[in-house]
Amino acid sequence: MAHLTVAEARWLAERTMQAIGHTAEEAGLIADHLIDCELRGLSYGGLPRALSIAERLTKLPRRREPIRVEDKTAVSALVHGGDNVGYLVAWRAMELSIERAKSHGVAIIGANSTWYTGMLSYYAERIARHDLVSMIASNASPWVAPFGGTEGRFGTNPICYGFPSAQGDPIVWDIGTSTIMHAEIVLARRLGKELPKGVAFGPDGQPTRDPVATLDGGAIRAWGGAKGSGLAIVVQLLGAMCASPPMPQGMYDYGCLFVVMSPGLLMPVEAFKTSVKDYAEAVRSTRPVEGGSPVRMPFDRSAAERRRRIAADVIEVPDAIHAQLRQISGSEISSGPAPT
Repeated sequence: MAHLTVAEARWLAERTMQAIGHTAEEAGLIADHLIDCELRGLSYGGLPRALSIAERLTKLPRRREPIRVEDKTAVSALVHGGDNVGYLVAWRAMELSIERAKSHGVAIIGANSTWYTGMLSYYAERIARHDLVSMIASNASPWVAPFGGTEGRFGTNPICYGFPSAQGDPIVWDIGTSTIMHAEIVLARRLGKELPKGVAFGPDGQPTRDPVATLDGGAIRAWGGAKGSGLAIVVQLLGAMCASPPMPQGMYDYGCLFVVMSPGLLMPVEAFKTSVKDYAEAVRSTRPVEGGSPVRMPFDRSAAERRRRIAADVIEVPDAIHAQLRQISGSEISSGPAPT
C-alpha cells in the first residue's frame, strides 16, 4: 500500500487528468472531487476512479465538445455536456443552479451527454453553503437489476438532498440505489478480490461474487428491495427528463438533474437554518440501542472522517493503482513533498 500526503495525491490526480487530455483547470476540478472521495473514506470513488476515466476515454473514444448551456426559462437550463466527464458537466450545472436559485428562488438545471457524475454530495455540500436546499439525481447505464429480476435495467442511480444549517456542517443525504456501487465492483476486479455475498448476479442470472462476471453481462442487486428498486426507477426517469435516453448504453449520455430552492421562498432563511440545526441536535441526542454507537445525522461520518484524514495527512492507495497512475501521468512521485 502506497502512503501519500494529501498534496501528493492531489498532484498525482491532476497530472493523470492532464495526461489524458484535460486542461489544468479541468484537471484541478476533477482531482478535487476525487481527493474529497478519498478523504471521506470512499476510496473506490477516489484515485482508482482516475484509472476508470482514463480507460473510458481510451476504450470509448468520442470527440469531446465544449460544454454548452441552453437556456429554457429564467429558472431552468439544459447543460449539454459534449461527452465530457460528469465531474465537469455537473460542476457547471451546479454553478448555474446556485446562480439562478439565488436570483429567482428556485432553479431546475438538467445535464446530459455526460458520464461519471461522481459523488452528488460533493455538489450538494457546496450548494448548501449558499443557504440553498438541493435535490440532485443522476442516472446511468443499466447495470442494476430491478427487484425480482436478474438483468440490468437502471444504473446505480444516486439521489441526494442537501440542507443548510445554522451551525456546523450542512445536512446531506446521498445514497446509491444499488447494494454495491459500480466503482466498488470495478476496484474489486482491479485488485482480484471477490464481492460480498448477495450483491450481484452473473450472466446466467445466478448469484455471483465474481466482479468480472458481474461486469461482463451480469447485474447488481437493487438496494432496499421493491422500495429501493422503485426509487432507482424514479431516478432513471428524472435523468431522462434531461433529454437523456431513458436507459443510456455504453457509458454515454447520462442525465443529471439539479433542483435547487431557497428556503426564503417560504420563510426567513436564518429561521429555517436554525430549525435544521435544532432538529439535527434532536436526532443526535436520541437514545441509542443497547450497546450501540451514538445516533448520527447524514453526512456526520463523512465530515468527521475528512477532518481526521486531513489532520493525519495520509491517503493510502493500493500499490497496483498507484503504479498505474504513475505510468499514465509520467510521474515518479512516491513520497516526499509534491512538486511545485
